[in-house]
Amino acid sequence: MVDGERPAVFLDRDGVLNESVVRNGRPYPPASLADARLLHDAVESVQRLKAAGFVTVVVTNQPDVAKGLQSREVVDDINAMIVRETGVDAVKVCWCLEVEDCPCYKPKPGMLLDASREMNLDISRSYMVGDRWRDVGAGINAGCKTILIERGYDESGAYSPDITVSCLSAAVDYIMDATLSSRRN
Repeated sequence: MVDGERPAVFLDRDGVLNESVVRNGRPYPPASLADARLLHDAVESVQRLKAAGFVTVVVTNQPDVAKGLQSREVVDDINAMIVRETGVDAVKVCWCLEVEDCPCYKPKPGMLLDASREMNLDISRSYMVGDRWRDVGAGINAGCKTILIERGYDESGAYSPDITVSCLSAAVDYIMDATLSSRRN
C-alpha cells in the first residue's frame, strides 16, 4: 500500500441505494426523480462506512440514456439526490451501451479503477457492493472484495461474490466485521 491510499466501498446505485423498478424479474432504474426512492438502510449504511474511514463511491451503468429511454438530466438529478441524502463521496457513471471498446461498462472495472486513481484509493482493501452479477464482475476485475445483495432477479452471470447478503446494512455489517478482524491480526 502506498502512503495515503484509503480503502473504498464502491456501491451500485439502483437496487443498492435506491429502489429498482422490477419488471418481468429484471431491474430497471427509476423513470424520474419523483420515482426515485432511497432504500430504508441507505443513509445509515453510507454514514457507517464513512465513519469507519471508507471512501464511498457510486458506480452505475446507465445505458438507457444511450438507448434514448432516459435523459441524462434525470440520471444527474437522481445522482445529486443520492449524494445530498446519503453523503456518498463521489458518483461515477458509464453512459455507454455494452460494447467491446468501453472500459467502464460493468463488469469491466473502468469506473472503479478511474476512481481509485483520481481519489488515491487502495483497491486491495476495497469492496464492491451490488445487486447484479455485473457489479460483482466489476469488483473482481478491479481486484476488490465483492458483496452481492440478493434481490431475486431473474438473471444469472459468470461471477461469484465473496459473500451474498439480503440488504445494504448486512453488507456493511460484513465489511465492519472483516475490517475489525484484519486490524486485530
